[in-house]
Amino acid sequence: MSARTYQVVTYGCQMNVHDSERLSGLLEDAGYVKAAQDGSPDVVVFNTCAVRENADNRLYGNLGRLAPVKAGQKGMQIAVGGCLAQKDRDTIVRKAPWVDVVFGTHNIGHLPALLERARVESEAQVEILESLETFPSTLPTRRESAYAAWVAISVGCNNTCTFCIVPALRGKEKDRRPGDILAEVEALVAEGVVEVTLLGQNVNAYGSDIGDREAFSKLLRACGRIDGLERVRFTSPHPRDFTDDVIAAMAETPNVMHQLHMPLQSGSDAVLRAMRRSYRQDRYLGIIEKVRAAMPDAAISTDIIVGFPGETEEDFEQTLHVVREARFAQAYTFQYSKRPGTPAAEMDGQIPKQVVQARYERLVALQEEISWSENKKQVGRTLEVLVAEGEGRKDDRTDRLSGRAPDNRLVHFSRPAEPVRPGDVVTVDISYAAPHHLLAEGPTLAVRRTPAGDAWERRRAAPAAPTGVMLGLPTIGAPAPQPAPTGGCGCD
Repeated sequence: MSARTYQVVTYGCQMNVHDSERLSGLLEDAGYVKAAQDGSPDVVVFNTCAVRENADNRLYGNLGRLAPVKAGQKGMQIAVGGCLAQKDRDTIVRKAPWVDVVFGTHNIGHLPALLERARVESEAQVEILESLETFPSTLPTRRESAYAAWVAISVGCNNTCTFCIVPALRGKEKDRRPGDILAEVEALVAEGVVEVTLLGQNVNAYGSDIGDREAFSKLLRACGRIDGLERVRFTSPHPRDFTDDVIAAMAETPNVMHQLHMPLQSGSDAVLRAMRRSYRQDRYLGIIEKVRAAMPDAAISTDIIVGFPGETEEDFEQTLHVVREARFAQAYTFQYSKRPGTPAAEMDGQIPKQVVQARYERLVALQEEISWSENKKQVGRTLEVLVAEGEGRKDDRTDRLSGRAPDNRLVHFSRPAEPVRPGDVVTVDISYAAPHHLLAEGPTLAVRRTPAGDAWERRRAAPAAPTGVMLGLPTIGAPAPQPAPTGGCGCD
């Protein structure tokens, strides 16, 4: 009898991607095999997000499309986990009675057992725990990338932002012991990983649970002492907890990249107060100024919410002012999404959709102009690019490869004469800049083969997964250290 196959579909933030890698590891530990891209899985797991309305719509749309597939495929199972499952619980089975398992954010380790129980008992299993049972990073994992890895240093969040439901779904912040984190990083490097991204809902608050206010900067410096670890990133920090010792650690630790994702959410003090964000415009811009003084080459990105309840035109102009002053390399901009269960959903002054849309378009146009201008400053620079997999959608057509510069900018470069693998490092001269990428059109100056490239090669040589009938669902890809435009939870 052939092994049952699985597919994990991920919505939302990097923490969800991290959890999905653990879900895949748990299933493979239980004897499942990852389904081929063109295969029809025996088990489909949706790891969900609850931050924006379109996450609900996408989930229930995909569940609806799967209903006839499941009806025609004996033994197929569907599981729904993550933040939306933690929030909606029995609602999911009521709306989609063909779902077999619903599990929350605190018990992902139970998935294989829940699937088996649903199969034996022939009825849906709904299990939601109210507190974390096992830290996700201690569970088996199947990473999507051979060269880059997510490492969770904490789970949960102690903030009470009025637009965000995540703390209610993931609980209070709980920190991992530094020794456990560093042991995981060292093990990853031994497997060939050259880049890690430290993860937390509020990553730089790390230490509040273990009683050390400088724990995060100490952790960054400790990562700098790990041989073979070339790039360290982290996401997402909170301006309230961003202290001078972290800036010093970034500037003084060679393998900590000069790249920072610092959520702004709004440039208006009044809106920040209504959001229950514990900083104001001056504090935010002061952090940016300190970061640039210590690291003039730092690339800074952000999250911004447009149309929060009560936002006036003057408030919005303050956001545009901060964008002009901060000169972000990139901004992930979102139209406010009213989420049941959050204080903001009940606030007066909900903004009409057409007003939000108009402001959103103005913000995007301004940021596009700034991103392009900042990228043009990179032309003529010589950069080391970590070759990536799946980053350049046009690479086959243009005979180029793609990767990330140290500051996380996306770089497309001409394919060198010698073989180069994802995880290897190339040295190139930047010849052209667009708003969202850089281009190196000349010959590659150097290719450095790395243990990460070796690891990618070993993984590629592994036996292929079985094939079957195409299901046509989205898949998760290799981790990109910078938050995806659809992925920021907006709670940082």
